[in-house]
Amino acid sequence: MIRAKVANVARQLAPEDHIADARDGLTRVERVILHCLNEAQRERGDRNVPTAMLYGRVVEYLDISPGELQRVLQRLIGIR
Repeated sequence: MIRAKVANVARQLAPEDHIADARDGLTRVERVILHCLNEAQRERGDRNVPTAMLYGRVVEYLDISPGELQRVLQRLIGIR
C-alpha cells in the first residue's frame, strides 16, 4: 500500500523575511499578511475579516504563530 506524504506548503521563516524592502518598507511577512487580508476583504464584500480567518489564510503561505501574527497586525495599524 502506497501512502502519499502531505508536503508542508507553508514556508519556514528565514531571517531575511523580517528585513524591510527598500521600495515600500514592508517585510515579506507583512506583505503576505496584507495580501491575504485584501483577498479576504474582497471575498467578504469589503467587510471586516476576523483574525482567525486571516490566520488560516496566512499559514498557507508562512509558518507563523498566532502571537506573531498579532504583533505584526498591531505594528501595521500603529499600536505600540
